[in-house]
Amino acid sequence: MAETNPIELQKALKGAEYPAARDDLVSVARDNGADNDFVDKLSHLDRDRFDGPNDVQKAVFSDS
Repeated sequence: MAETNPIELQKALKGAEYPAARDDLVSVARDNGADNDFVDKLSHLDRDRFDGPNDVQKAVFSDS
C-alpha cells in the first residue's frame, strides 16, 4: 500500500469494537487481510487506546 486511504482503513478495521487497544486493532486488521504496511503503521502509532474509528483515522493520517 503506497498510501493509506480512509476506505482501506475502514475495511481493515471492520468489526472492531471501541474503545479499543492498539494491539486489538492490529489483530482485527490482520484478520481482515489488511496490507502489511498498514498493519505495521497501525502497530507503531503513538497511542495505546482509541475511542472510535474517527480517533484511529486522525492518528493514522496525522502520522503520515
